[in-house]
Amino acid sequence: MITGSVASSLQGQPRSTHDIDMVIAVQRSKAHDLAEAFPSRDFYLDEHSILDAIGRQSMFNLIDLETGDKVDFWILTDEAFDRSRFSRRITEEFMGIKIQVSSPEDTILAKLRWAKLCGGSEKQFTDALRVYEVQYGKLDMDYLEHWVKKLDIEPLWKRLMDEAEIA
Repeated sequence: MITGSVASSLQGQPRSTHDIDMVIAVQRSKAHDLAEAFPSRDFYLDEHSILDAIGRQSMFNLIDLETGDKVDFWILTDEAFDRSRFSRRITEEFMGIKIQVSSPEDTILAKLRWAKLCGGSEKQFTDALRVYEVQYGKLDMDYLEHWVKKLDIEPLWKRLMDEAEIA
C-alpha cells in the first residue's frame, strides 16, 4: 500500500518527495525472493535488512543505484491503526497502473501522527491539511474522529479543522 507523501500528493496537493513509502505484509520465508526480485547490479536491497525489519516490525530500504531513488518499505505491524488502514486501502489508477493506496482518511491520520512524532513537522501537517481540503465532503468523519482520539492527535486535528479552507 502506497502511503506517505506520494499518497498525500495523489489525494491532496502534489509536492516533490525523495522517496516512496509503502506498507507491506511480507513473511520471513519470502525475504530472499523479495531481495532476488531486485538485481544487485541495479538496486541495493539487503536480505538481512528485510529480515531485521520483519523481526522488529520496522522498515527497510530499496535504492535504485543509477538514480538514487528510494523506496521505504514499512512492515505491516500488529498495531490496531496499522491493521485498520491496511484493510481500508483503496485502488487508484496512476499513469495507467492500478496501485493500492491508503484511504484519504488514513493518509490524514498518518500524516498528523507523523507531525506529532516529528515534534510538530509543518510539512506533515500541511500534507494532511491539503488532503482534508481536497477530499472534504467525501471523508468518513466518524472514522477520522474515532482514530484522532485513539492516536492522541486531538490538538493537531483541531488546528487542521481551524485552518482548513473549505469552499
